[in-house]
Amino acid sequence: MKKFGLLLLGGIAAAVLFTHLAPMIALAIGLVVLYFAIKQFFKAETTFRKVLWSVIGFIALMATASNVPAIIGVAAAYILYIVYKKWNDNKEIVKEESDPFVNFEKQWAELKRN
Repeated sequence: MKKFGLLLLGGIAAAVLFTHLAPMIALAIGLVVLYFAIKQFFKAETTFRKVLWSVIGFIALMATASNVPAIIGVAAAYILYIVYKKWNDNKEIVKEESDPFVNFEKQWAELKRN
């Protein structure tokens, strides 16, 4: 039942991620333009160029801030990552429980402590 829940949650997260892929790309482009504008602003020596790069940076900042769906897409990607990690953790636990020697060594270690 736990695998079904992980599969359902992963499917929903994947669907949300794919629907918000375009805003995530736009967010990445906006962040790259903003980073470039800030770098060029600090390199600029004349006032005109500083004003020009600050205007470009402001426009990029507003374009980046308006991509709220991209934040939802990033959250869906994180949830998909967590589901992937939990799915792999379950496989390792099942392997340890099915091996009788691992259980014997755990019980032997507990007996030695007492």
